[in-house]
Amino acid sequence: MIKVLVIDDSPLIRGILTEVLKQARDITVVGCAEDPYQARQMIKTLNPDVLTLDIEMPKMDGLSFLRNLMRLRPMPVVMISTLTQQGSPATLEALEIGAIDFIAKPTLNIADQLQAYAYTLQEKIRVASQARIRAFKPAANASFQIQGETEKFDLNAIIAIGASTGGTEAIKEVLMTFPKHAPPTVITQHIPPVFSTSFAQRMDRCCTVAVKEAEHGDVLASGQVFIAPGGKHLKIVKRGSVTVCELDDTAPVNRHKPAVDVLFDSLVPMAKSVSAVLLTGMGSDGAKGMLKLRQSGAKTAAQDEKSSVVWGMPRAAVQLEAAQKVIPLSKVTQTLLYSVAKPCRKV
Repeated sequence: MIKVLVIDDSPLIRGILTEVLKQARDITVVGCAEDPYQARQMIKTLNPDVLTLDIEMPKMDGLSFLRNLMRLRPMPVVMISTLTQQGSPATLEALEIGAIDFIAKPTLNIADQLQAYAYTLQEKIRVASQARIRAFKPAANASFQIQGETEKFDLNAIIAIGASTGGTEAIKEVLMTFPKHAPPTVITQHIPPVFSTSFAQRMDRCCTVAVKEAEHGDVLASGQVFIAPGGKHLKIVKRGSVTVCELDDTAPVNRHKPAVDVLFDSLVPMAKSVSAVLLTGMGSDGAKGMLKLRQSGAKTAAQDEKSSVVWGMPRAAVQLEAAQKVIPLSKVTQTLLYSVAKPCRKV
């Protein structure tokens, strides 16, 4: 039985979350706190497995409480977030501090979508209860330098990254070590609209490479990173002499939109120039697409269990034998760049 403590200053929200979680046979709400000070005492006495945490609360905001929690008593936290342009930066900061995941704050008109909301929240609670808690540490911003007899990248090279739960920080750690001239990179991270925009902007501010939310028709170029927008699939296609991003508004795949499998499938025709990796995330999205890539000549890798917040998607790739290498997060940049590096010609 997974014990959950709900922390929110709104009695209505506390009531909805409690009712939604009570529907699951393997989850029990052991208590509700209206502010972080009350929550602090309840954590000591009730010893919950997972917290749901609001960001905007009286006495102490959710981010300040989360920082203290991760420093003194790290534990799984699912943020209850306002899915707006104003709310997304704070939620992304919560993930950086150590929150496992987030979900939209329930609205007053949720009744017609209650079952879908209940399923999503319950699943996030289950995943959080099994997730690896990582200590907060500022990411290094030194670019990785290729050593030895290599200095240039294949002109046709494309790096492809797929991720879900825990992926925003894993992607950040990888991109912050990319050199300015890294090959064009395409990313599908399971993330809702608005949040993908904020995430891309956040990455662009802290990375040497240029990072943007992909738009239909964007041309892939060296030193540029394109992140799939929430609510749209990202495909990569050849148009004459250029390779471009194509946004697809078809149905979700593997219950996701964007889906990693859609991105990986689109890269199969150019697989011999592709280096792909699956990072932390629940489920199996991307594993089948990675297998097709490997069978077509791409270089493939999966993040290892120890360094993953949730070893779901990478594990699925390993089980399908889709990943040629299983590597810690700290080795992802090195692996990706070496796989697309060209030997230096001696004169």
